[in-house]
Amino acid sequence: MKLFLILGAINGFLAVALGAFGAHGLEGKIPEKYIKTWQTGVTYQMFHAGGLFVIAFLADKIANIGLLTTAGWLFLVGIILFSGSLYVLSVTQISVLGAITPLGGLAFLGGWVLLGYVAIRFL
Repeated sequence: MKLFLILGAINGFLAVALGAFGAHGLEGKIPEKYIKTWQTGVTYQMFHAGGLFVIAFLADKIANIGLLTTAGWLFLVGIILFSGSLYVLSVTQISVLGAITPLGGLAFLGGWVLLGYVAIRFL
């Protein structure tokens, strides 16, 4: 599915750009603890950009792509909520934002469960 290929490419690009910004643009401007938090967001964004590529390539192999599409949207929601909340938390240091992060983690988990189910059931 072309959409998830594009979303994977966009998120891969953003993960690299945000990783470089965190390493070079934020160094010395925010505490080391928050640099590590930023990097966690980057890492998870890149892993799930790869997951979006997997979904795009699998979409051509199976007839019923509803669950696969849902997994892709869950990955995207996870990137926004998990990685996005970690980016905002890092630069603002408003700790209540950390409450959003687990929602993104749940979206990631749901996406992986659906992807695994599709692999078992349809491949």
